Amino acid sequence: MKCCSAIVAAFIVSSVVASVPSVAHDTSAAPSTKFDLSEWKITLPADENGDGKVDEVSVRKIQGYSHPDYFYLDAEGRMVFTAPNKAKTTKNSSNTRSELRHMLRGVNTRFKTHGPENNFAVEARKDSDKFGAVGGKLEATLRVDHVARNSGNPSSKPAYSAVVGQIHAVKYDNTRSGFGYGNEPIKIFYKKLPDHQTGSVFWTYERNLAKNDPDRTDIAYPVWGNVWTETSDPGEAGIPLGEDFSYTINVYRNTMYLKFESERLGTVRQAISLVDNIDANGNVDAADNKYSYGGDSLYFKAGLYNQCSTKADGSFWAAACAGTGDWPTDKANGDYAQASFSKLVVGPSSPQ
Repeated sequence: MKCCSAIVAAFIVSSVVASVPSVAHDTSAAPSTKFDLSEWKITLPADENGDGKVDEVSVRKIQGYSHPDYFYLDAEGRMVFTAPNKAKTTKNSSNTRSELRHMLRGVNTRFKTHGPENNFAVEARKDSDKFGAVGGKLEATLRVDHVARNSGNPSSKPAYSAVVGQIHAVKYDNTRSGFGYGNEPIKIFYKKLPDHQTGSVFWTYERNLAKNDPDRTDIAYPVWGNVWTETSDPGEAGIPLGEDFSYTINVYRNTMYLKFESERLGTVRQAISLVDNIDANGNVDAADNKYSYGGDSLYFKAGLYNQCSTKADGSFWAAACAGTGDWPTDKANGDYAQASFSKLVVGPSSPQ
């Protein structure tokens, strides 16, 4: 759908307002009162119980739960996820998150978190019938309200960006099968540079290789605007802060079908096999695992995974973003990321 410049300008003005949320949120109603969270747990960027670990709220406890800063319903009934640049992180990441993890087992903790009953697989995987599901579908509508504004390494790919949806693979103790590296067949990114009018939506596929393999990398595919290697302003082709868009990740049999929708920019459909090394453009990627994610255990994640790490060692994910670790200070300085979801539905896969 095409749109005139005046309307786009209105979107851009609204995005500036949205970048510093000023509407008081209602913490009396938990997100579970508006969204079905019966198969989700959440990781938060905090250690409020002082056990030295990032806080997690189980499927059982998330019913009726909210956090006044990082996970709540706003005045419009949207589910808000917020993550400062500097805060408590999970063991294997330098990035903070306020992010849901899908739990097919629900509250049935007889099944292990990483066990097959709590995760899904592609149809071609050996013993796929032993999993909680073969494939699955995640549908979301959201707006990105804010991304971090201050980076000491602005040329780094993850600077000024956040992940709002992904599929993650379970990390195995034994990877001799060529699977179980804990990689991601998809991460959906939103990235907006501070002086740009709009941001870009793109997704990445990570080659399913060992951590120390030099060919292991994230390959980016554009949806609206640019990918993370481009620094030009997307302008009318991008998505401003505060503008809704939707995504659907549908793993049906052995293929991941993607649909992205914007009222202003229309619909984008893409697909990639998860059982061979043919990329999303239809070309053979000789450097990838020749069976892609065909031997993995998989699960959905959704919410806000802030990519603007304060890590500054020059590595790929080190965006050297600003942050003090004091939430009121970091919020005032714009050193955080935030997204608000108006729809989040997970369920069985469906034919295309």
